[in-house]
Amino acid sequence: EHLFTDTPLPDLAVGLVLLAGSLVVLCTCLILLVKLLNSLLKGQVAKAIQKVINTDLPHPFSWLTGYFAMVVGAGMTFVVQSSSVFTSAITPLIGLGVISIERAYPLTLGSNIGTTTTAILAALASPGDKLASSFQIALCHFFFNISGILLWYPLPFTRLPIRMAKALGERTAKYRWFAVLYLIICFLLLPSLIFGISMAGWRALVGVGAPFLGLLFFVGLVNALQAHSPGRLPKWLQTWDFLPAWMHSLQPLDRVITQATLCCTDRC
Repeated sequence: EHLFTDTPLPDLAVGLVLLAGSLVVLCTCLILLVKLLNSLLKGQVAKAIQKVINTDLPHPFSWLTGYFAMVVGAGMTFVVQSSSVFTSAITPLIGLGVISIERAYPLTLGSNIGTTTTAILAALASPGDKLASSFQIALCHFFFNISGILLWYPLPFTRLPIRMAKALGERTAKYRWFAVLYLIICFLLLPSLIFGISMAGWRALVGVGAPFLGLLFFVGLVNALQAHSPGRLPKWLQTWDFLPAWMHSLQPLDRVITQATLCCTDRC
């Protein structure tokens, strides 16, 4: 027995209705959470929390602050048994300026470690003949996240996710629709494209992926040189102005989306 028992809707339609309803509930809860935190964390309370969370350990142990934040993030995630809940809770605090993004980064990394405890506990509850295999895959999850921390945190110049997050945040603050476009491309179109190419075999994947990665590396290198050492580049490559506007700016696409939104709003 469920809500759609007596309706003639097919399973696909019911799933779409439930998906839309769940997204509405999720967005409503997040908006209310932000408003609630915004009303509570004001004045001396916000200053006290900001000072405690963003303060480094005393010298000479200041370099351990990030790792201590990882331990805190792992412990909090172990308590709530969900990294999504923990990261969803600290995201509004970052937006309110209570937690800096530099401090939220190790907290999130620690949360990725804490979420592996769920798989480890589930593996330990497996039957005796399945315990070895279950524990092995749980440890794969654990060491995968450990490898991510070793790759993207210990050295300051390897903390690229912080700079990437700031760049995406600034772009989204200027173009609100960019967040939706980012989600569609990175979580739907790009994985689907890679999966489709991989179905044609590894030769097709390498033949398409290698030039794409080479172009991506070239663009990243040119952007870095344009920002720090433009004199090392040819004069025509010191800016992207020689390209059409839609290839190096979101402004043309922004005008199209704005006009389409205004047209739809007027008709509604």
